[in-house]
Parts: sequence; structure tokens; C-alpha cells
Amino acid sequence: MSELALYRKYRPKKFADVLGQEEAVSVLERSIESKNFGHAYLFSGGRGTGKTTVARIFSAAIGCKPTDLIEMDAASNRGIDDVRALREAVRTMPFESPYKVYIIDEAHMLTKEAWNALLKTLEEPPAHVVFIMATTDREKVPDTIISRCQSFVFRQPNFDELKKFAIEVAKKEKVKLDGPSGEIIAMFGDGSYRDTLSVLEKVLARAKEGAIDIDTVSRVVGAPAHDLVNRVLRSIDSGDLADGLSAVREAGEEHVDMKAYLKLILQKLRAVLLLRYAPDFAKEFTDEFTPDDLALIRLLAGAEGKKINSDVLYEFLEASRRIGWSAVPSLPIELALIKVAGEPKA
Repeated sequence: MSELALYRKYRPKKFADVLGQEEAVSVLERSIESKNFGHAYLFSGGRGTGKTTVARIFSAAIGCKPTDLIEMDAASNRGIDDVRALREAVRTMPFESPYKVYIIDEAHMLTKEAWNALLKTLEEPPAHVVFIMATTDREKVPDTIISRCQSFVFRQPNFDELKKFAIEVAKKEKVKLDGPSGEIIAMFGDGSYRDTLSVLEKVLARAKEGAIDIDTVSRVVGAPAHDLVNRVLRSIDSGDLADGLSAVREAGEEHVDMKAYLKLILQKLRAVLLLRYAPDFAKEFTDEFTPDDLALIRLLAGAEGKKINSDVLYEFLEASRRIGWSAVPSLPIELALIKVAGEPKA
């Protein structure tokens, strides 16, 4: 694998390379072609969705050279004095470009006074200046600022997009990554292309002979072994609550991320129900689960008594809402398991 970090190696260099932001890219490209672009933009959306990257591509596309591109981190430069300095700087002409571009990252971190100072510049901007503000929290940007910007919302990639992305990048790095391994990497990517690449980089560092198996992926990212997930499902079906609770305890002892553990439980519970009521999903699941996991899911989907049902899925879905603020991370999973599997046998 290349020594260059993956997030830098695979960062888009031109609009055609940008993934998942077709609408924003299309509008920006048309505005450049018509030479009718604005003086202020607001890019909002989740982390790692390409806001700053697209801002840099846009800057280059309008002829802004590196010497005239100024990037400011509002998390560190958030006060009125910082914005006053910026207001003074925008008056100077570009060194070697038709435009000076100011990219203000984490713009929502600016103070109220800083926003008020910046507003005056946005109302009457110099003709040679373009502002691009990027934020993960659009609600904290004042309406007076938003109304003076062309606003674009960057959407987060869905699970399947991240999985496909991870598998394709691994292939470019000459490592074979199977579907189930891609699922885990996408899960830990948590809606971010950049975070997915960071997870993938750790995984690829452990690849041997151009391939990596799901057990190694699980260990690298801190995901639970699949048997710990399967034991929870089996305990619901069999009523063996003690073994299910034991699996949760073992996951805790192995320092498994409980949110990830619960996501995997939900993923398989959902698969059981879908396979029961829509057997055609089996085709999709062949790339989503290992053969052993899929065999278990098939077994539980057709089990007599059908103890895994929509009520069970709902209880674990409720647990996912509680797990973020539970003082004991495993407690929501344990409570859901106790409720659906019943009290342990005497």
C-alpha cells in the first residue's frame, strides 16, 4: 500500500472525481461555464462529505492560484479580531489570480460579533473576492448570512455507497475485500467518505498476500466477532437468555464498541424478517453476509414459532436510541434482550 494516507491519495482533484454530490457539482460547473458565479457560498453537511474538497476544486476552476487561496479554520479563528483582520486583507488585490478565495471551515464556530463583522463584507464584497463557508451545523449560521450566500447541502453517503467505495479503493490498492468485510468498514465509516478511508487504511495495513478476511477486519476496527452477534440471535430464538447475556458480557470484556455491536445485531434481525417475508432478498444477502451467517439467518427466518419478529426488532431499535446516553454502554442491549427472550430458566 502507498505510504501516502488514503484520504489524501483519493481526495478528488476535479469535479468529475467527486462522489455523491452530483446536484451541487452540476450547479457549480454550470455557473463557472457561464461565468455567473456568486461572491459567497455556504456548503453544509456532515463531516467527510467533501465540502472543503469541493471548495478547493471550485477555487481552482475559477482560476484561483494557491497563493491567492486562503483557508481559515473558524474553530481556531472565531473572534471579531480575526474577522476584522480578514476584512482588511480582502481589500488587497490577488497576487496572480483573477480572484482571491477565502474558505472558512467550521464556520458555525464564529462568534456572534464575528458574524456581524463578516456580514458587512458580504453585503458589499470586493469584486475580486469569493467566500466559501463550510459547516457541519447549518442551524448555527445566522439567517442574515445564509440569505447572502448561495447555499448547497452536501448529502451523506448511504451504507451501500460507502461499502462500494471501500471495496473499490481496496481493489486499487491491490487488496481483495469481500462484501461482509466492506459492510463492517462502511459501518465504522459512519456516513463519511473520509472516515471510511481512515478505517480502510488501518485494515489494509494488516492485509496479507493481497487479501484480508472478515475476522481480521473485525479485530482491527474493534467490531465484535460474528459469533457474539449470532449468540444473541440464537438466544432470542431458543429462549436461552443466559447465553445471550453472556455474549454481551464477553463483548464488553473484549472492549467492543457497543454501538457497533448493536448495529450488527439490528442488521441481522432485519435480515431475518426480510428473508421471511420477502425471500428474494436472499440474492442481496449473499454479498452482505458470510455463508455461515446467511445459513443462520435462513434458519431463523423459517423457524417454528418465529420468536424473532417485528416486536423484537423494535425493542432493539429502541435500545439504539438509548445507547448513546446510557451510563453502562451494554445496558440497553441487555434490557432489550431480557424483554424479548424472557427471564432465565430456573
